[in-house]
Amino acid sequence: MLEAHPSHHTNLGALDIRRALPVRQRRMVGPWCFLDRYGPMSFVDGKPMDVAPHPHIGIQTVSWLLDGEVLHQDSLGFEAMVQPHGVNVMTAGSGIAHAEQTPDANRGRLDGVQLWVALPDADRHVAPAFEHVVEVPRLELRGGAAQVFIGALGDAASPARHFSEIVGADVNVRDVVTLPLAREFEHALLLLAGDCEADGEPIAADTLYYLAHGRDEISARTRAGARLLLLGGVPFPEKVLMWWNFVARDAGELARAREEWESGRFGAVRGYRGERIAAPPLHHVAEPNPAS
Repeated sequence: MLEAHPSHHTNLGALDIRRALPVRQRRMVGPWCFLDRYGPMSFVDGKPMDVAPHPHIGIQTVSWLLDGEVLHQDSLGFEAMVQPHGVNVMTAGSGIAHAEQTPDANRGRLDGVQLWVALPDADRHVAPAFEHVVEVPRLELRGGAAQVFIGALGDAASPARHFSEIVGADVNVRDVVTLPLAREFEHALLLLAGDCEADGEPIAADTLYYLAHGRDEISARTRAGARLLLLGGVPFPEKVLMWWNFVARDAGELARAREEWESGRFGAVRGYRGERIAAPPLHHVAEPNPAS
């Protein structure tokens, strides 16, 4: 039996977002602590993705597209266009600022996911860094294939840096496919497109399906074709606090990060034309995830 968690709708500027992590009953899956789904959409003008400079600490951001393109710019001076089959991975560590936007030259389509990975305590203060992988490795499977954008699945391993045992993959299901799973991982599935059953249960769009650790595989079946997002990792052993764009261990750390953003410590994103995002007031911090 799959554990289903419906996403909730929110907005990022003009962009409609379905937030699948965190939700009330499922704050994390392994080290994965945030999952936004947006698109598919078509447009003829404007910038559906336009996220002005903002800060992060304590995480890696993972940007994966099914269609379209998004331009990344950060306070280290990196600029990279992510497109389908490639991935952007930004290690915030001790602190970084970045912006993401639809570029002026675009195909008029946008479809993707934005993900965060919580860094373990031993690594969460590392120097910030950025990686752009033009084409991620592909795992061929009977009845389908998987693009592995971070971590490893079967014998396909992404070159993107990671700090916990983890997997992130986009699975193309053509008819019936069996996905290999690491027994020590907990996993989650999100339907990205098409129709699909997982272990004989129909799965719906905009719903995260959780699988506890102890499984070697899961089967997926489709009538007309499907794409699935597969996330997984070893259950995260530490409590984390999430507020705004920060992932920390206590409220004092969040308050310090907010003050440092307001004072300019994170640096400027010089390639972005426009104002940065001001930090909201720090009134309330959600309870930390229960340690696994």
